[in-house]
Amino acid sequence: MKPIYSSFSEAVKDIHDGATLMVGGFGLCGIPENLLLALVDKGVKDLTVISNNCGVDDWGLGLLLRNKQIKKMIGSYVGENKEFERQVLSGEIEVELVPQGTLAEKIRAGGAGIPAFYTPAGVGTPIAEGKEVRVFNGKEYLLEEAYQADFSLVRAQKADKMGNLIYNKTARNFNPMIAAAGTVTIAEVEALYEIGELDPAMVHTPSIYVQGLVVGAQEKRIERLTVKK
Repeated sequence: MKPIYSSFSEAVKDIHDGATLMVGGFGLCGIPENLLLALVDKGVKDLTVISNNCGVDDWGLGLLLRNKQIKKMIGSYVGENKEFERQVLSGEIEVELVPQGTLAEKIRAGGAGIPAFYTPAGVGTPIAEGKEVRVFNGKEYLLEEAYQADFSLVRAQKADKMGNLIYNKTARNFNPMIAAAGTVTIAEVEALYEIGELDPAMVHTPSIYVQGLVVGAQEKRIERLTVKK
């Protein structure tokens, strides 16, 4: 059985200043929102964060950003956060933008123990500056190094007490690969089951990748509400 924390603050107690942190989710879908709120309360700072995006101005990673707790942001999309834009333009935060497919593969490779790989994405653009370029079958490819993190925070719909995780539909997004790429992975889950109650064929993240669990309800905000007139 994996540690089951009694609170979100206890779950993040070991995350320290200067840590490299991976955070699951896409927009606000599948983010470990309560763990992020606990980090805001903890006041940990100088974080390097690897995530697809930086939340919105008043939720998710956007809360850490607003508190100036993030030193460097590595991601692929920044369009929903005005404070992020402001900090980038003012030089208050270091940013590394990565093509989304490359970002996903850099995280996946880190979890698989693959130190680097070649990709055609970014050849001939500023992304290629300072990187090795090789030709395979007449086509140029960039060498991209894998990402790993001190801590990974993910969100799952279901978990058993061994730490096997099941994600809900599109909330699966970046969560499985991020779970694998953290030295310590903490999963925020909505429902906890006894060992043997989950169908093994439905498990997305095996327990070997998970070091701790915490259970709690989520607010589940809608990033952009679209309705018919």
